[in-house]
Amino acid sequence: MYLKEIKTSGFKSFADKINLSLNDSITCIVGPNGSGKSNVVDAVRFVLGEQSSKNLRGEGNMTDVIFSGSKSRKGASFASVTLIFDNKDHHLNTSYDEVSIKRVIYKNGESEYYLNKERCRLKDITDLMMDSSASRESFNIISQGEVE
Repeated sequence: MYLKEIKTSGFKSFADKINLSLNDSITCIVGPNGSGKSNVVDAVRFVLGEQSSKNLRGEGNMTDVIFSGSKSRKGASFASVTLIFDNKDHHLNTSYDEVSIKRVIYKNGESEYYLNKERCRLKDITDLMMDSSASRESFNIISQGEVE
């Protein structure tokens, strides 16, 4: 199993829809300051069910992850993140060779979760990921200046 693709829309600085395609040999994401590397990590945590806006570098409300706008663009009405996993090895306990997990949050604070495009509960996602070592607590984040 590996993370094959990250799709976002209206999430933090990603105002437009983006598709970040990954392959099984990618081990890190690098880029200059301000390029959105931390927002990619936040997006993964978000879709896997993070409930604390502070853990997503927000000010105190989970809706802080919704693109708030700029001088030239109006803010988004929701934020959406989808993770697509290659599951051909069936590491995730499901018969699907590809598994998609999606979370949408609206300005009113309501969140929706989807598993393979079917609406589900956060518990369904948590249960699926629990034995895979891909839960929201399983990240190793190496900050700038710590890699030599």
